Amino acid sequence: MTYTSLKNLDKLDLENCSREPIHIIGKTQAHGVLIACDPQNFKITQLGENVTDFFGVSPEELLGNDLSYLLGENQIKEFGELLGSKETSVSQDLRINDTNFLMLAHSSGPNLILDFEPYYEVNNPFYFQKQLTRILNKFQAANSVNELCEAATVLIKKMFGYNRVMIYKFDEEWNGEVIAENKEEEMDSFLGLHYPATDIPAQARALFLKHRVRIITDVNYTEVPIIPELSPLTGEPLDISRSGLRAVSPIHIEYLKNMGVGATLTAAIIVKGELWGLIACHHKTAKYLDYYQRESCRFLAQMFSTELSLQVNTALISQVKHSESIRQQLVMQLNKESDVITSLSEGNVNFTQLISCGGGAIFMKDRWRVIGITPEEEQLESLLNFIKEQPKSLFLTRNLSSIFPEAKAYKETASGVICLKISENTYIFWFKPEEIQEVNWGGNPQNKAFYNEKEQRLSPRQSFEKWSEKLTGVSEAWKETDKDVLRALRENVSYAIMAQQQKEIEDLNTQLVETYKELELFSYGLTHDLKEPVGGMKGILTIFDEDHREELSEEGKNLLEMSWELNEKMNDLIDNTLKYSRVNNIYDLEVSSLDTLKLIEEVLKFVNANENYPKTTLNIQSQLPRMKGDRRLLFQLWANLLNNAFKYSAEKENPQIEVGTTIKNDREVFFIKDNGIGIHPDFWARIFEIFKRAAGGNFKGSGIGLALVKKVLEKHNGDIWVESEPDQGSEFYFYLGN
Repeated sequence: MTYTSLKNLDKLDLENCSREPIHIIGKTQAHGVLIACDPQNFKITQLGENVTDFFGVSPEELLGNDLSYLLGENQIKEFGELLGSKETSVSQDLRINDTNFLMLAHSSGPNLILDFEPYYEVNNPFYFQKQLTRILNKFQAANSVNELCEAATVLIKKMFGYNRVMIYKFDEEWNGEVIAENKEEEMDSFLGLHYPATDIPAQARALFLKHRVRIITDVNYTEVPIIPELSPLTGEPLDISRSGLRAVSPIHIEYLKNMGVGATLTAAIIVKGELWGLIACHHKTAKYLDYYQRESCRFLAQMFSTELSLQVNTALISQVKHSESIRQQLVMQLNKESDVITSLSEGNVNFTQLISCGGGAIFMKDRWRVIGITPEEEQLESLLNFIKEQPKSLFLTRNLSSIFPEAKAYKETASGVICLKISENTYIFWFKPEEIQEVNWGGNPQNKAFYNEKEQRLSPRQSFEKWSEKLTGVSEAWKETDKDVLRALRENVSYAIMAQQQKEIEDLNTQLVETYKELELFSYGLTHDLKEPVGGMKGILTIFDEDHREELSEEGKNLLEMSWELNEKMNDLIDNTLKYSRVNNIYDLEVSSLDTLKLIEEVLKFVNANENYPKTTLNIQSQLPRMKGDRRLLFQLWANLLNNAFKYSAEKENPQIEVGTTIKNDREVFFIKDNGIGIHPDFWARIFEIFKRAAGGNFKGSGIGLALVKKVLEKHNGDIWVESEPDQGSEFYFYLGN
């Protein structure tokens, strides 16, 4: 933990430290000196106040001066060539005032940061190389993560000589645990102890990803201010995230002193690009490692991370293979079994075997299927309603009662829950029971800090003695691979449900088609059978009219006329219904190319237009495109449309009808226009439905003609529509699709 003092705290908690910008702390440790300069001209812009201690030159003498003033022309030329190589960071051995230094350079925005540290010749330059080779062999020989961690602590302690070396692992909430340790006898043991996430907050963890190795040479050092405080190049504090000399927060220094630590070396353990844990080295007294030793530590940590990744990946691959095998068997069962619930819960495998759990439940189509140890159905219903409010399709927790208090009643059964949402009415649950743990903390985690009146800042806890806590309501953690395999299962189940629904729709459609055909046959048969009694009734009316009309009173004669009209209307209705049924029952069209003008002329003769509508003016375009379709059906189409146009415009003073083609919606369409009674827009769609009419009782009709036209066009993959206004005439447009 590396944070400076805080004032006016709203909350007495080390979580407040997370707001501290530790990358611009503005001070350095004392085992070296920091200089910042402008990379364009090597003018020194900032430096540590301790330059005099290392170089015998005052800060005032160096600030604003050229870097060559300190390094000399030859060394600055060599340095310039190194910078030209465009490496992210460079190191150079220098000699300044008869003292050997190692200069480490890196860029920080527009600033060039230079760390100077005393450099001492190593007696055996190949020592660390030999040690690293030996360590690599030891790492590769480890058969488990525990063996690997234990080997690392032993080898690192021997290589660098720290009094205590630990492997510190983060959990999913960034709390830490010491999982391996090697130490001197007089050092306290921290093995197995847990530490709250606030001990190494988010900002510190982020810096470990940037700067993999961090050294504190002496917890009793005096901070060295950087002057001036703000960079002349940016007007802002200098970002020294990557500087090995970056100072340490007073809180963290106090934290280490409370632990009885005099110096530390910490290296990041990176697995899959994320901070898995730390190699933490403690020494009772001050201890300095030079840059090359720290680089050896960084390389060692990288080797360890690589081997750890292999170990973790090997375990993951084994888990994935097992889960994938179960999933494939579930897919086979889904393909064989029509019922999704049955295929997932019965058979050679079931869905609870896919991941480690104590039981599971499926909710689908308002019914539950449970396997293993699960909450009661009433509890499941309440939990389902809670999960339906969650935004993600995969809900996961290992401490359900902390976010859903009702779950305390069944925490022994289901403290851990994964719920996979398949659709709005399909959910699959996996449950893990409570795993009661006794966790040993390094000090009471509830007493993370107190306000230090003397220093006017937070101070960390002073005791790191083992403090035990019993954790309840928490299950074993879910594995990262669990989420991946469940997402894959979601696709499989969704596909199976869609396939099942498609089959149900196809079966229903087949039933509807068969029922529709039966209704068509029934309608045709019924209509056909009605012709005989209606024809018989017409014969009786004829005889009665011829033999008894004179005997009837005026009222009787009127009733006889009404009977004739009703008989005629019934006969027309039956004839039109038979026509509609015949069109419905035609499935194979006799398609041919037809001369449209000749077809219309035949229709006009059929409806006897000249004699029946002598006042009507009919204009037909001279050039009409040929029609391709069934001649019988297209004849009925024109007959109905033209007959309607004549009938509904006949009462106009100057009735007119126009027939031709035009372009509508980028398509050539036929049209029939009249100046008749027109149609209200509310009826535009309804007039094409069977037995629906828009005209009043002054006009005879069955309400079948336009429905028949619509059906003829459907048979030809075409369509028809009308544009009209009351008393403004009508315009019918249609086209054939084949």
